[in-house]
Amino acid sequence: MSATSFLIEMEQEFVSTKNLLDILPEDRLHYKPHEKAMPLGQLAFHVATIPGRNLRFAQDGQVETEVIVEHPIPANKTEILNAFEESMTSVRALLKEENTSWLKNDWKLLKSQNPIAEMPTYVFIRTFVLNHWYHHRGELTTYLRILNKKLPSIYGPTADVNPFA
Repeated sequence: MSATSFLIEMEQEFVSTKNLLDILPEDRLHYKPHEKAMPLGQLAFHVATIPGRNLRFAQDGQVETEVIVEHPIPANKTEILNAFEESMTSVRALLKEENTSWLKNDWKLLKSQNPIAEMPTYVFIRTFVLNHWYHHRGELTTYLRILNKKLPSIYGPTADVNPFA
């Protein structure tokens, strides 16, 4: 896939993601639907930062396991929204660069500087940027539904919003 193809897809997904982040209840960022679940704020921050952060890992060609599994906890909703803006800016800059030859390289997951997984960079982007982002965004919709927030349309109608009506 080309940088342009990835950017077109991500631009569409930015809209849906922003709509979800906008309805985060500031007073419920510590909410967890289960003891093993991330708190809402941590999950939302993760969703906000996956595109830019993980695409940077793609460009770097590698990342250490301890770095890729870090999930910071934000102080407030503003921090989440600002992180999302930074993430979108980073994605746009990376995919609009004149030299995107890094997309043709292989990517490695390292543990103590030793490769434990290797794949083409475009596979990493599809799996660990896009699919990973969509997965956690789906989790976020579940949290928000439990908290009685009206869910915006993502790929079509929700119980609350019908973009085709």
